[in-house]
This record gives sequence, C-alpha cells and structure tokens, in this order.
Amino acid sequence: MNFVSTRVVTGDVARLIAFYEQITGIPAQSFTPEFAEITTGKATLAIAGASTVPGFVRPDEKILEFLVDDVDAIEAEPVMPPTTMPWGNRSMLVRDPDGTLVNLFTPVTPEAKRKFGL
Repeated sequence: MNFVSTRVVTGDVARLIAFYEQITGIPAQSFTPEFAEITTGKATLAIAGASTVPGFVRPDEKILEFLVDDVDAIEAEPVMPPTTMPWGNRSMLVRDPDGTLVNLFTPVTPEAKRKFGL
C-alpha cells in the first residue's frame, strides 16, 4: 500500500485548479474536465468535480488516496464498491472510523499503470 494523494472535491474544478496552479507555480495535469492533479516532488493534490464521486460525497470533502495491489481483494465495508474510473484506476471508497473518505485504488489501464511505474 502506498499513500499517493489527497483529493479535494469541488463544485468549480477550473477555479480550484487556477488557485493551486497560481500558489504552487505548477501546471495541473487534467485527465478529464472534472479531474486534475498537481504533483509536487513529494505529494499529489487531486482536484475533482462533484460529478466524479457518488452523490453522498459533499463538494467540500477531502479524500485520502492509497494505491493498493488489488482493490477487489480488499475486505472493507464500501461506501462505493470497486468501480473503474475514466482516468484508468479501479477505485473503492470507504470511510475511516472518524468518517473521513478513503479511496483505495489499483491502476488498471496501461496509461494509469505507467503513471505509477507499474
């Protein structure tokens, strides 16, 4: 397991991308109009529109994201069962005991696997 990023869910993806590009000086890599990442040397900030997550996720919610070997093998109570996302990861959302959303994911497309060196 590898802690990969923190995702911010927003109602205005373009506005948040512009803000974080301005303060970091790093251009965002957009994977879809509703999902982008700003990667620094040590961490990644993922910015996602509300349409990329199930309706129970609030537009101001944060998600901790962990790359795992096989998301389908994880035994946890999902709030979103394993689902293949448009950017190539198979993801499952769970909540920790305090209610924080946790995304467990496995890259499944060749492009997603390359991104993570798999």
